[in-house]
Amino acid sequence: MTLTLRCLVASLLLMFAMSANATTGAQTVWRLLDYIAVDYAVAVQDGEVVSEGEYAEMIEFADSVNERMAALPATSETAELIDGAAALQAAIDAKADPSAVAGLARGLAGQLLQAYPMPVAPSSTPDLAAASGLYQQQCASCHGTTGAGDGPAGVALDPAPIAFTDRERARERSIFALYQVIEQGLEGTSMGSYAHLPVDDRWALSFHIGQYAYPEALVDEGRRLWEGDDSLRLLVPDLAALTQLTPAALAEEVGEDRAAALMAYLRRTPEAVEARPEGSLTLSRQRLAEGLAAYAAGDRGGARDLMLSAYLDGFEPVEPLLASRDPALMARIETAMGELRSRIASSADVEEVQAQVAVVNGLFDDAEATLSPDQATAVSSFIGAFTILLREGLEALLLVIAMIAFLRKANRTEVMPYVHAGWVGALLAGVLTWGAATYLVSISGASRELTEGFAALFAAVVLLFVGIWMHGKSQAGAWQRYIRDKLSHALSRRSAWFLFLLSFVVVYREVFETVLFYAALWTQGNPSAILAGAAVAVVVLGVVAWAMLRYSRKLPIARFFAISSVLIAVLAVMLAGKGIAALQEAGWLPMSLISFPRVDLLGVYPTLEGVGTQLLVLATLAAGFWLNRRAASAVAVTPAHDSN
Repeated sequence: MTLTLRCLVASLLLMFAMSANATTGAQTVWRLLDYIAVDYAVAVQDGEVVSEGEYAEMIEFADSVNERMAALPATSETAELIDGAAALQAAIDAKADPSAVAGLARGLAGQLLQAYPMPVAPSSTPDLAAASGLYQQQCASCHGTTGAGDGPAGVALDPAPIAFTDRERARERSIFALYQVIEQGLEGTSMGSYAHLPVDDRWALSFHIGQYAYPEALVDEGRRLWEGDDSLRLLVPDLAALTQLTPAALAEEVGEDRAAALMAYLRRTPEAVEARPEGSLTLSRQRLAEGLAAYAAGDRGGARDLMLSAYLDGFEPVEPLLASRDPALMARIETAMGELRSRIASSADVEEVQAQVAVVNGLFDDAEATLSPDQATAVSSFIGAFTILLREGLEALLLVIAMIAFLRKANRTEVMPYVHAGWVGALLAGVLTWGAATYLVSISGASRELTEGFAALFAAVVLLFVGIWMHGKSQAGAWQRYIRDKLSHALSRRSAWFLFLLSFVVVYREVFETVLFYAALWTQGNPSAILAGAAVAVVVLGVVAWAMLRYSRKLPIARFFAISSVLIAVLAVMLAGKGIAALQEAGWLPMSLISFPRVDLLGVYPTLEGVGTQLLVLATLAAGFWLNRRAASAVAVTPAHDSN
């Protein structure tokens, strides 16, 4: 059992690391694809190499795309992405037309974003007031004071610094692409990473650099177009659309001159594209429409990815706030979107998918009404803060109290600091998560679900073993024999560190979710009501903890283990269901809806995979409990037999 748990811990920690590195690896591949799409035309024209250095760089970058794509965590799109990378490399080797190579690179980059979702826009409208000074400090020495690529430090560089004033090159480059290069740097060049800059500064710098090819003289015309033509807002509905839009793509819709003027205006005045207000589900609706169109065209994989993006990128950011105001509505939306993805997976008729999209959009109407700013009263903020912390805190508290009570019963209080260090460390990590989510990075929906899912499954598997073990010690005489034979070995330093890990993972999972809920609440104002709700919840949790510890001291040892084993068994079943649900919502596991009641408190969700996993956990627990009773009965009979 000890070896099994060690292997399990190692495997799950590896999965944590993989999920944490997936976004960074995908960003690097996306950046290389963008560079190929923009610069290949400089290397090859009419099937002939016109720049040996640039062409060699294109071959090198295509090789790197192939290698890095294969190294990304596997998803259902992996095979298609690898095939696409091979096709791109073959096109470059064959010196294909630049428009064909750019199309392959852009298409592959789009598929990559669907398979590995990442933040594509700032969380709020960037403040460009200080961007000019920031550019002069950080970039002008190489790229020149006017962005012409003629800075004194760039003279000897090979390749030479990019000229941001180059209109032909700039028309293929989005703000998101500029941000990626600023954040990650670009391998094979002298462009290093500027990830040390605050995220807001990086976005502001990206917008500032994006202005150089579109002079200020065009701004007035861009403003006139934007304010006078409402149809343009359909092309650029929000910041995410603005950051991902290339001038070339906009020119295909409105013409080169109009596109240039609009870019000059919008890149200097991003606030003109109103950031999607809290509670708005514009992006989700847009993804639903795109997904329905893809499904009608026969692209089931593309439709699935778009519907998943509608949840992860559109609905997930507002889910914490909605859960605090109307958890029943949130549950209905989750179920409806799961049903939508399930219909696509089962190749349902287009009419059935269209009908389900209409259902989801109707629920979005209800959600936007619930999330409107005038609903953010002090009472709703207090209740939301109180219920969120109480619910998440109880889940973590039950396990930590069980571990503390066990160590007291075993008279092994010297191991207690490991348990306390685990949950205290989780709280500190939660504070860091709050800071990161508020000031440094935008935690994507996929990252959130993966973190919660893997943590829940890790805890569920561990608790499965612990529950069976505790039940065994509740049998007559088992605890005394265990104390005599094995306790000193079982609670070694290695086991103590395992208690630390279990305490940390279980508590951090709940803290992580609570942080995201509170971050959403905080944006709605009423900070005093939120703090008051949190304070009352802490008091209630403290009373519950005191009562549980006091009661556990009075329990006979056998009854203590019997109650604890049942409690831990329930936690194992609950966390197994929540873990599967989180990975389904992240798109890592399939989702097959069934007719079954949904009980959020117990982690029961109406999917075949989730309910099946929970039944498997229950069956394993039942088998373990039965074997414990059988072993206890055998031990009780043996002395009588020997006396004969």
